[in-house]
Amino acid sequence: MNTKITIATLPLAPSTQAIKPEAEIDKIIEQISPFATSFKCARGEILRFYTGNKRTCYLLHQGGVTLNRRGDGMILNSENATFILGVSNPFSQSENLYVRVTENALISQLPLERFNLLIERNLLWESMCKFLLYTVSRVYEHCTLISQMSSYEIIRFQLQELMSEPDQIRSSITAANYIKGRTYLSRSGIMRILADLRDAGYIELNRGVLVTIKHLPKKY
Repeated sequence: MNTKITIATLPLAPSTQAIKPEAEIDKIIEQISPFATSFKCARGEILRFYTGNKRTCYLLHQGGVTLNRRGDGMILNSENATFILGVSNPFSQSENLYVRVTENALISQLPLERFNLLIERNLLWESMCKFLLYTVSRVYEHCTLISQMSSYEIIRFQLQELMSEPDQIRSSITAANYIKGRTYLSRSGIMRILADLRDAGYIELNRGVLVTIKHLPKKY
């Protein structure tokens, strides 16, 4: 890898994220939430998908969360309200994922079994199918990203993702920590590339927090 960033730059590319089916998610939550128990969560709280031996699912009404892998804490996905958690892998018998609240949230919970019965009773399978396709696409994008791109390409993509986060989330985490939590890259490598981008004037950081992106070079 070169030690300097090339002069040629490109405007930020449009996000390649799957399009979130917000109307379908809202439709499901509207019809399911009367049968769920609501509660508030503060930033940093962790939610589990099992209560005893029963699966629990969550309806995210307000706030933001990440889906993390147990063991190493790798972030597989991040979502803001509205969203549904714990329904994408109903046959798993092991609790290998957990939810971390990243922005103060209003959440409802109910047993997964009851959720599925309500989906069937209210004829919500079409909306549910569109939601599941979205969640699968998001995880696929993440896996493709970390397995095929160079270190710089991963950081470039993650910076664009961070810039699209709500201001409250972006201002509460350093760019290095955001990228480290979502990739296998070393902290030293991340810090080196961020420093090069900052020194070249391509990004603006304030105590490590991403303030703005001007242009990002195509190559590093």
